[in-house]
Amino acid sequence: MLNVPRGAAMYVGALVGPGLLLVPALAVQAAGPASILAWLGVLALSAPLAWTFVTLAVRYPTAEGVAAYVRAAFGETAAGLAGTCFVGGVFVGAPAVALTGGLYVAELTESGTGVAVAVGLAIAGAVLAANAVSLRLSSGVQLALASVLVGIVALAVLVALPGNVTRNWTPFAPHGWWAVGTAANILMWLIFGWEAMAQLAGDFRRPDRDLPRAAAIAFGTITLLYAGLGVATIVVTADASSHVPLADLMAVGFGEVGRAATALLALVLTMGAMNVYVGSSAKLVEALVKARALPRWLSDGTDRDIPRRPLVVLGVLCVCLLGVLAAGVMTPDGLIRATSACFVAVYVLALAAAVRLLTGRQQIAAVVALALVCVVGVFSAGYLLVPALAAGLAIAVRRSASRRALVSADPSSPREEVTVGTQAECTVGSAEGHR
Repeated sequence: MLNVPRGAAMYVGALVGPGLLLVPALAVQAAGPASILAWLGVLALSAPLAWTFVTLAVRYPTAEGVAAYVRAAFGETAAGLAGTCFVGGVFVGAPAVALTGGLYVAELTESGTGVAVAVGLAIAGAVLAANAVSLRLSSGVQLALASVLVGIVALAVLVALPGNVTRNWTPFAPHGWWAVGTAANILMWLIFGWEAMAQLAGDFRRPDRDLPRAAAIAFGTITLLYAGLGVATIVVTADASSHVPLADLMAVGFGEVGRAATALLALVLTMGAMNVYVGSSAKLVEALVKARALPRWLSDGTDRDIPRRPLVVLGVLCVCLLGVLAAGVMTPDGLIRATSACFVAVYVLALAAAVRLLTGRQQIAAVVALALVCVVGVFSAGYLLVPALAAGLAIAVRRSASRRALVSADPSSPREEVTVGTQAECTVGSAEGHR
């Protein structure tokens, strides 16, 4: 059984991931020192978001998480949309995570983008190969790695802030005020995960008491950590185009030794995170195929622990997207924003379900969270095309399956609409599948 401290640690582990190694610098590059307003806005959004998902987890304990809430409120088709948008976010985000590790290695070796992309490809290849033979890192090990990252970030902030806290604050909004919204959209990557503990509600001895307490402790920890990191990133990197903000922070107090240690941590952490969520996402794809939300050719049709066809598709996508990055056609923030757009779509569906399922103050919190997520989602702009394509694919597949079912039905029987879908294992937002 989970207790409050362990639950809080798992919450923090679900929220903190490799994005912390890159996203803060991208926010600064987008909005300059004004990105601190984006940090504050995103942290303010976290409060109703966390409360809403804790309430859902307590009232509707289920191993399916977000998919179960969406299904309960809007039906199987909507649950399929949430699942495909989640898969879209993972498949676009995987190259971004791999590239993050590559950027830190390239910084350590004083190499360029080509080396970063090559290392990213090597990371992705190693992780995909490991999952193909069912060699997976446990979520417990990944939690330990996330805990090390939290410690490193806290240390870096404490080292970097004294003596530097007044630097780089002018001009405050060099790219205009609209850029603050863009920075918030980028930073959303860092707060996806409040839904991740939903399927573990039943593991607490008293979920109605312990889960809210664990979430409150995690919220306080994350708020302090992110606020400090937001300020530290501005005062250290606001005048640079660095993609390795944590290494920059560590170098302030520990020189090149700190930078090298951070690069090695980044490599291990990105590989560990990818290893955990790639396998879970491949299983989610298989479940969505069974629920007729994704094409049948994505399924192996076997009983393998980790389906291989989704791994092949992800590998091809990694090569393509990292190749585009190497050619200079796209920048890392493009992948981050596309990923955020997909998860924003998932959150919109989940929060809309919460508005329908909850009542009283909990419903008000869900309405506030939904409105704020929609506002931040507007700044995804053209990147909203990615979840739109994923949703369109799910709808097209389900309609095609319905037509095939009608055609194959007995012509003499009444032409009733066939409900397509199963109680698939759509573990959208699971602790192992996040980021």
